[in-house]
Amino acid sequence: MCGIVGYIGKRDVAPLLLEGLQRLEYRGYDSAGIVITSPKAAGLKMVKAKGRVRDLEARVPKRFTGTTGIAHTRWATHGAPSDINSHPHLDPENKVAVVHNGIVDNAQELRAKLEADGVVFASETDTEVITHLIARSQADTLEEKVREALKHIEGTYGIAVMHAEFNDRIVVARNGSPVVLGIGEKEMFVASDVAALIAHTRQVVTLDDGEMATLKADDFRTYTTTGASTTATPETVEWEAASYDMGGHDTYMHKEISEQPDAVDRVLRGRIDDRFSTVHLGGLNLDAREARSIRRIKILGCGTSYHAGLIGAGLIESMARIPADAEPASEFRYRNPVVDPDTLYIAVSQSGETYDVLAAVQELKRKGARVLGVVNVVGSAIAREADGGVYVHAGPEVCVVSTKCFTNTVVAFALLALHLGRIRDLSVTDGKRIIEGLRRLPGQIEEILKTEDEIKKLAKVYAGAQSMMFIGRVRGYPVALEASLKLKEISYIHAEAYPASELKHGPLALIEPALPTVAIVPDDDLLEKNRAALEEIKARSGRILAVAHQVQEKADHTIVVPKNEDELDPILMGIPLQLLAYHTALAMGRDIDKPRNLAKSVTVE
Repeated sequence: MCGIVGYIGKRDVAPLLLEGLQRLEYRGYDSAGIVITSPKAAGLKMVKAKGRVRDLEARVPKRFTGTTGIAHTRWATHGAPSDINSHPHLDPENKVAVVHNGIVDNAQELRAKLEADGVVFASETDTEVITHLIARSQADTLEEKVREALKHIEGTYGIAVMHAEFNDRIVVARNGSPVVLGIGEKEMFVASDVAALIAHTRQVVTLDDGEMATLKADDFRTYTTTGASTTATPETVEWEAASYDMGGHDTYMHKEISEQPDAVDRVLRGRIDDRFSTVHLGGLNLDAREARSIRRIKILGCGTSYHAGLIGAGLIESMARIPADAEPASEFRYRNPVVDPDTLYIAVSQSGETYDVLAAVQELKRKGARVLGVVNVVGSAIAREADGGVYVHAGPEVCVVSTKCFTNTVVAFALLALHLGRIRDLSVTDGKRIIEGLRRLPGQIEEILKTEDEIKKLAKVYAGAQSMMFIGRVRGYPVALEASLKLKEISYIHAEAYPASELKHGPLALIEPALPTVAIVPDDDLLEKNRAALEEIKARSGRILAVAHQVQEKADHTIVVPKNEDELDPILMGIPLQLLAYHTALAMGRDIDKPRNLAKSVTVE
């Protein structure tokens, strides 16, 4: 995996593809490549490079011209990052070129069979298997060649294919990895993400699993991998190209942290119902009778989305009084879970394409479960697979690590919890209280962002740590988990998160002056319990940075955040810790938007 861009039309293709790859850099990658041709060309021309897109661009010859091409940024799965392992992959006769996101599960088996037939592989990748299968097909059309090859493939793929003998078209296919067509005026685009298309067209078609498409300069058609025609109606992307620009910030992460007041306002807009002290969530497809029949809620996500789900589960339990818990989707689908008809399942994903979450949704649907999606990207795979759901309306998030989407996802869970609570036992008075708290959030986030200079100074104090501990209790624990993850992702400092109550059951052995502790200390009914944990750390000469609603006497430093309702405080307490991670990484000279080894949308297992 990671990023695909393709174009067919009349324009010079190489600059378009390189621009598209640059717009996909946020997804994380380690190498890049491009292959082009044109109706008058004798064959395919290719350039590949380990490293960044700028390294690829530096290798592209001046006379590298054509009107059709595909390009790729690779995040290594099979084989180390190298020029040879970069995509596209060509057959020995330089007739077939393939770019691929996903994993070919039976690659070793297919490779062994092909090698027994005399095929010599140039790379260590699983993708090269697809290239050879297409090249060896005796079918008459490129579509048939690709379809025939895919019959042998087990696993996930989003692919784009070119062939020197069929240079008037690009053939694409999807199974578990995103493929989006961009519809232009006598030109067509394809990409793994609309970010690569939005500068040229806002009319898109998103392929479903098991679907293929043929792109020509003036037309496109879609069909299944078995050859049956499908109907594709272009949709208009709501985001503008400017949404993907840095907007005067040094990094996308900083921009996206600063956008959170507006993003939260967006997820609330048009949803609050003051008359009944509740919210409108029309996309749930869940009436009041069905909502009252729910006996349990299970939330599934990965990474940051899982942490948002943990906070969401707490919100649902406290407001709706429905037993709720969250679990990593990657674990859930492999432990043969009991699927209860009275349980509502909620799948959480920023991209709406996270493979582990999508696979869990598909398994749940197969077993007859009701599944809702909480996603950011309209029309994404999880949004289409789910029975209903909530869009979080965070807008495009370009940095690999999630900030504004995490915050908006938690706010979306607060809306869902309020909606379910008012259907069940939450009083009008409590409904009004939560709504007033929700309305205060954008302004309070603005207040926190104004303290950035102070947080920047603290980051320099703690940037020298080799490891850090994060603690929180009940509502604060998921905040600690997410803050720990953020620090790890972009600073590469080792960090651990524990419930504050668990300190005495083992982690206290780690406490020493060299190990700072970040403590989440909300002003709620557990305040004294949290202060007791600070006492335990201080008694062992530990350094403490508290995030609290008032200065903590036992802490070396305190970041004071505004007080909201107890249920909503975790939303605000996460914001300064995003800034702490950001400025720590900045002080250490890290590549903040593209942290090593990570990808934005993880569409492989």
